Amino acid sequence: MPGTGPWWQGVGKASGRAKMRRGQRAANRRGKPPFHQFSSHPWHCERMETLDFLLARPAALFVVLAIGAAIGIAVERLVTHADREKRKAYWRGRNAGKGKHGDNVRQIRPVKEPEASAADFAADQLKTVSRATFTSRSLLNKSEAKVFEALDKAVIARNPGWQVMAQVSLGEFLASPDKDAYFAVNSKRVDFALMDEKCCVIHALEYQGSGHHLGPSAAARDAVKKEALRKAGIGYHEIVAGHTTPSELRALMEKLVVAPK
Repeated sequence: MPGTGPWWQGVGKASGRAKMRRGQRAANRRGKPPFHQFSSHPWHCERMETLDFLLARPAALFVVLAIGAAIGIAVERLVTHADREKRKAYWRGRNAGKGKHGDNVRQIRPVKEPEASAADFAADQLKTVSRATFTSRSLLNKSEAKVFEALDKAVIARNPGWQVMAQVSLGEFLASPDKDAYFAVNSKRVDFALMDEKCCVIHALEYQGSGHHLGPSAAARDAVKKEALRKAGIGYHEIVAGHTTPSELRALMEKLVVAPK
């Protein structure tokens, strides 16, 4: 009955009917069936009008699709970033708890691949050596041999119980509980080593020839050897070609070699 119910209900119905009529008139002008054949609800009509507008304008449709794709990518990145930060926070808290809980926290250790046995490694080396050729060569060059001869005479004259050793690896007379530190100096050599009556190396001597510092890493290698010898309490001395005279070399041996008692 007219006049029953709130006044705004009639306004809403009238507005919906007016929109439907406008949509029907627009469809009739374009030669299309009226919108009520698709749906009787007004918002369906509005959606069809928007779709027709975009289909009639490809550029506008492309812009709308591009904006939608950009929004989708941004949302996906935000979700992925939030998930990654959540996992990081979880592992940071897990690692931080190790110091508090001790053995109660399970530690994840990397799985090591099986290493080749020492026998297999030696067998491979044997195969390589068997295929190669070897020749003998001098342990010292001419200038080093002259220095060795002068050192040997000076040491024996000072104390016959001492000996001069040439081209000695540091790993032969140095030891360290740190395996990495030991392997860093194991294969490095000193030109000459002064050994006392107990077969202990007391001093190391480096012969600085003309080509000693030609390599870019020569100074770094010398620094490694000096530090290892210093920590072991072994003296380090340099004999410079063209600067250290025979008299200076003899005076150095008298200073370094302990006289017999």
